[in-house]
Amino acid sequence: MKRSEINAYIAEGVELCRLQKFHLPPWAFWTAGDWKTAGHEADEIRRNMLGWDVTDFGSGDFLRCGLLLFTIRNGRAGRTAPDAKDYCEKLLIVRRGQRTPTHFHWSKMEDIINRGGGPLVLEVWNADHDTEALDETGEVTVSIDGIRRTVPAGGKITLTPGESITIQPYLYHCFYGGDGPTVLAGEVSRVNDDANDNRFLTPLPRFPAIEEDQPPLHLLCTEYPPAAD
Repeated sequence: MKRSEINAYIAEGVELCRLQKFHLPPWAFWTAGDWKTAGHEADEIRRNMLGWDVTDFGSGDFLRCGLLLFTIRNGRAGRTAPDAKDYCEKLLIVRRGQRTPTHFHWSKMEDIINRGGGPLVLEVWNADHDTEALDETGEVTVSIDGIRRTVPAGGKITLTPGESITIQPYLYHCFYGGDGPTVLAGEVSRVNDDANDNRFLTPLPRFPAIEEDQPPLHLLCTEYPPAAD
């Protein structure tokens, strides 16, 4: 992806949050220069990969296959200390027809929430726990805001603003914006570990290669410099 594209999509995400009256933390707006002078007080942000995350999953076509995210809070996988966060919260900004590829998580359970905008459409399949193959025939039972619902393999579930779905481990799912405006979605989950807990049906890169055609508006969660001494 070009840095100019990433900058434009982040700016659009900021504007959507403003319109939906969803307030981001102050450090969401830090510049690269701010990060160069940030000390160890910001290590939790660095360590847990909080902040902006723009990906096209290697597709080269963000508007067809991509996602804009902002991780608000997250813990670290494997930490069990009493003060260790064991949860995560993200914003997911999903355009009409923009698909997040089919995948599941081995460990993470998550609720995906439509917080505003247009409808959010999900397609779901069970996964075989031994082979990790996608089950194209078995019915899938999910919870929609605490109400059980069963759909065929690959069945579509449409969430309107205010609705949410619980995604269990080993549940293949993809999602995209339905007919209507861009969706401001949310994710509340166990600790997120993008390095080790994404099983894409077709192997894909989680983070994009970036062509630096202009300076960054804001750094991505993978780009923070070490703490200033």
